[in-house]
Amino acid sequence: MTVNYKDWHEMLPFALLAYRTSIRTSTGATPYSLVYGTEAVLPIEMEIPSLRILAEAKLEEAKWIKQRYEQLNLIDEKRLATLCHGQCYQQRMARAFNAKVHHREFKPGDLVMRKVLHIAPDSRGKFAYKYDGPFVVTE
Repeated sequence: MTVNYKDWHEMLPFALLAYRTSIRTSTGATPYSLVYGTEAVLPIEMEIPSLRILAEAKLEEAKWIKQRYEQLNLIDEKRLATLCHGQCYQQRMARAFNAKVHHREFKPGDLVMRKVLHIAPDSRGKFAYKYDGPFVVTE
C-alpha cells in the first residue's frame, strides 16, 4: 500500500485509536478510560493473549461481572482524580504563562509601538516591519 495524502481516509481509524488510547498530560488518563472505565483491548491482544487478557479469561462469569461492576463504580473516582489533575495542570500552565508575561501600565502621553499581524503575505518577506508606531497613549 502506498502511503500518500490520498490515502488519509484509510489511516484515520489508526490515528483515532492512537489518539483515544494515549495518556493526556492535562488529565493524566486516556480519553477511552475516562469514558468506558477500562483501558482499550487491542485486537492483537485477543490473538496473542497478554497478562491482562489471561487474568480475565480465568475468571468465572459471576466474578467477571462483579469485577466489571466495581470498575464501573470506580469511574466516578477516576474522573474526580482526573478533574483534580486537570486543575493542577491548569495552575501549572498559568504559572508558566505569568512567569513570561510582563504586564505593563501605560500613562497618557507615553509612546508605544503596536505589533503588526501580517494577515496577507507581504512582498518584503522577512524584511517587513514587525511594529507600527510610535503612537501616543491618550487615555
